[in-house]
Amino acid sequence: MTTKGRLLAGLLLPLMISAGCSDQDKQTQVVSRPVKVFRIDDTAAVGVMSFAGEVRARIETALSFRVAGKLLERKVDVGDSVRKGQLLATLDGNDYRLAVQGLKAQLAAAQADSNFLRDDLTRYRELLAQQVISPPEFERHETAYTTARERTAALAAQLAEANNQLSYTELHADRDGVVTALAVEAGQVLAAGQAVVTLAQLDEKEIHLDVPEHRLSEIKNQQAVNVSLWAGDERPLKARIREIASAADPASRTYRVKASLLEGLDAAQLGMTATVHIAANTASGIAIPLSAVYTPQNQPDHPAVWLIDEQAATVKAVPVRLGETQPGERIVVDGVTPGQLLVSAGVQRLAEGQAVRLPEENALAKHGAKEGQL
Repeated sequence: MTTKGRLLAGLLLPLMISAGCSDQDKQTQVVSRPVKVFRIDDTAAVGVMSFAGEVRARIETALSFRVAGKLLERKVDVGDSVRKGQLLATLDGNDYRLAVQGLKAQLAAAQADSNFLRDDLTRYRELLAQQVISPPEFERHETAYTTARERTAALAAQLAEANNQLSYTELHADRDGVVTALAVEAGQVLAAGQAVVTLAQLDEKEIHLDVPEHRLSEIKNQQAVNVSLWAGDERPLKARIREIASAADPASRTYRVKASLLEGLDAAQLGMTATVHIAANTASGIAIPLSAVYTPQNQPDHPAVWLIDEQAATVKAVPVRLGETQPGERIVVDGVTPGQLLVSAGVQRLAEGQAVRLPEENALAKHGAKEGQL
């Protein structure tokens, strides 16, 4: 190749590359991308507040021995179902048995002494009637009998108390329920009133949740709410607000709220995590699919949606302000109006002004509208 030919090739090559790139870019812009769309309706979304909570028994009691002693045996474990009157644990009752035996012996001696003085008083009453003894002498014997009788009654009461303490060395369930916690093991020396077994009733269950102070005014006592279990299906369970704490927790500065379950008691196991959905008093805005929201890479803190120009079949980015999430993978936004058409899937693959291909039903509806105008 001559020098003149090389120069000509060097001049034509950039022009050919430039022309090829321009044709490729133009072709890319012309090709429309199919999208899934969502038409915003004119129904305002009802605000729903969601709080995480825990399934708890409404009545949960820490059972304990009424006397002190060494724990000999624990007959239940965590998770065991128990019936009313079932034996849960026993203490070493030797000292209490010895106390009962000692009081029985004292009571028997006092009873014998009282019986003797009673019979003796009968004889002295006859002697008093015969004027053999003086009234003061009779009164002395009468006082001795009264003292012996009352001492017998006192010892009988002490014996009954000792028998009660001996029976207190056995811990029985006071109701049907399930064991949720154990605080001691065999061999420990326990004080009177020290917690041993925590027993929860299963006939009433509730959800305990913590509500921040700025949301407390939107919750009312006896308000109907819905509960969904994280470990269960999506079917909501009916519940009702039973109790609202009058003071905030000093550490978290939240208010404890309790919602009683009205159904699904068998599905809601103790300790499960649940979500309580509480309807707000007013409408909160427009709800759109969560998949319709995206964040630009250069502005990650500015969420937006793709608004479709139905005449030109192109998209335009519209910034929105996000609100609360709602069931069905929706979110409340501010910045759009009812009737607008949004891209609801594939939002990360679009560009400003890009041509899109609408689904068949939207195309037919648009074509029908044009014919009606004619």
